[in-house]
Amino acid sequence: MKFLFIFITLLFSSLAFSNQPVDLEINMKNTGLAYKKAVQATDLTTFNTAIDEFIKLVKVSKTAKFYKKPEQSLQGLDKVIAQAELAKKSANEQGLTEAKSSLKNIDNLRKKYHELHEPPGFFELLFGS
Repeated sequence: MKFLFIFITLLFSSLAFSNQPVDLEINMKNTGLAYKKAVQATDLTTFNTAIDEFIKLVKVSKTAKFYKKPEQSLQGLDKVIAQAELAKKSANEQGLTEAKSSLKNIDNLRKKYHELHEPPGFFELLFGS
């Protein structure tokens, strides 16, 4: 009976917390850290662990609420996931050196899609867009 009570409690508590909004800022910092670990990896095991964590965190980011250009933001995250999976495949088939070019593409995508979410400048606020 105790087991059943504990099971039901855990089930409902996990359901209650599953709808919590994603703190995108914290998630993106953790994503950046995983990316950095992948870039700095010197062996395949470390790289695979880091890139798997990176992919998982980017997928979590897709569940966040984007207020500014959500379709483009999700499209960018999909491209990042595709590049990360390509990097993992390249690393496992051809070595870490080959994976580094896909990682550079991820950084380029990051720069491109972060521009969508930059706060408006002074003149844009003053005169409109």
